[in-house]
This record gives sequence, structure tokens and C-alpha cells, in this order.
Amino acid sequence: MANRRIRQLAKNSQVKLWRIADALGITDATLSRKLRHELSEEETARIIAIINELTKEA
Repeated sequence: MANRRIRQLAKNSQVKLWRIADALGITDATLSRKLRHELSEEETARIIAIINELTKEA
């Protein structure tokens, strides 16, 4: 599965993908499509930072 690290981190942090998409300024459908293929290191790092930030807010 592509982007397993992002998916697992979001699940373990109890951060919904729609919240990540909202923080990125895209729809949840667009994020789901992007996650079908492995993202670049820069995009992965950006999403991980968003997950960490959303986890702190909760």
C-alpha cells in the first residue's frame, strides 16, 4: 500500500484524512487520490507535520 507511513500515523493519532486535506486546502477526495501513489519526501514531510500539529490541537 502506498504511503503506509502517513496512513498509519494518521490512524494511530486518530486524525481523520479529511482534517489533513482541509489543512492542505484540498478536498478529502483529492487527498485520497494522491495517497494512491507514493508521495515525494517533501509532500510526505509536510503531511506528517500537519498530522503532528492536528494531534497537538486535540
